[in-house]
Amino acid sequence: MSVKVLVVGLGNMGTSHALAYHNNPGFEIVGLMSRTLREKLDKLPKELLGYPIYEDYSKALQDSQPDAVSINTWPNTHASYASQAIEQGCHVFMEKPLATNVEDAVKVVELAKKHQKKLVLGYILRVHPSWVKFIKAGKTLGKPLVMRLNLNQQSSGETWFWHKNLIDSLIPIVDCGVHYVDVMCQLTDAKPVRVHGIGAKLWAEANKQNYGHLHVTFDDGSVGWYEAGWGPMMSEVAYFVKDIVGPKGCVSMIVPSEQPSEDTEVTDSANIDRHTKTNLIQIHHAEVDSTSKKFRKKDEFVDTLDEPSHQELCNLEQQMFLDAIQQDFDLSESMEAAVNSLKIVLAAEESIQTGQAIYF
Repeated sequence: MSVKVLVVGLGNMGTSHALAYHNNPGFEIVGLMSRTLREKLDKLPKELLGYPIYEDYSKALQDSQPDAVSINTWPNTHASYASQAIEQGCHVFMEKPLATNVEDAVKVVELAKKHQKKLVLGYILRVHPSWVKFIKAGKTLGKPLVMRLNLNQQSSGETWFWHKNLIDSLIPIVDCGVHYVDVMCQLTDAKPVRVHGIGAKLWAEANKQNYGHLHVTFDDGSVGWYEAGWGPMMSEVAYFVKDIVGPKGCVSMIVPSEQPSEDTEVTDSANIDRHTKTNLIQIHHAEVDSTSKKFRKKDEFVDTLDEPSHQELCNLEQQMFLDAIQQDFDLSESMEAAVNSLKIVLAAEESIQTGQAIYF
């Protein structure tokens, strides 16, 4: 029997997830909800036209009677929408972050456990084959690790409005940072002990700081930094850095080289299809000859050009959601990981505000 799903939020991610449900016979879309949905109808893919539409969340839940709710709205609605869905007996897929504060995040996880409902977070890198390879290779480098990650985005055209609206809810190192801090936690299998953040407000039209940098130290001695900035002033030089360094060498993702289509206004760094896209994974071995001190092995290059598109990754996420419901997967680890990564990025925001490092 198919899982009846209500899709809430129809921006970039919500539309992609809606298409994933539409094309997966394991799901049946019973409604599309957005507070401004009628304004968006002419922009929806034709495949999504014809489904029941709602502009009120409570009414959508009541009328459509879904088995599952897909929440893809602004972050400041995530916790309340998820709680309402779970209390009505629904499983929940939710785009990151879990909430805008740790207390609400913990409450949502505890509610899902209490009602025995599946709660899957949209940590898309966890289903991305190239990132799975990247993390696996990083785990062979020994300890401690040095992790260098960033994703800066230049805002123009449609992304000018998208980024500005996102900043109204969360600063970039919080909104996007949960992905990359989660990667650090997977690589180290260690606990954070200290977090420090710096930030700057460069964008007059944005309500909050649009640039940030966080630094985290783990209890195994590993350290990592993550950088994120949005805005029309952001540089596209070195906007994509993905490095893991350890005693035995390093692993790096090579920046995507293919160009977006000529008819798009979106710049390279803001192109959503390029955020998880790679061309190669480069593996460097640190071992040197005892006499000449030259490297014993040449660098290895793993071709990743056949990796999934952004839509295909969303399809994978929703298949995982379906499997979790139908096969009753234990999601305790992924839910706790979502709380942990949020805890770290929010500590970085607190550090920016106080000017002090945050200790756990």
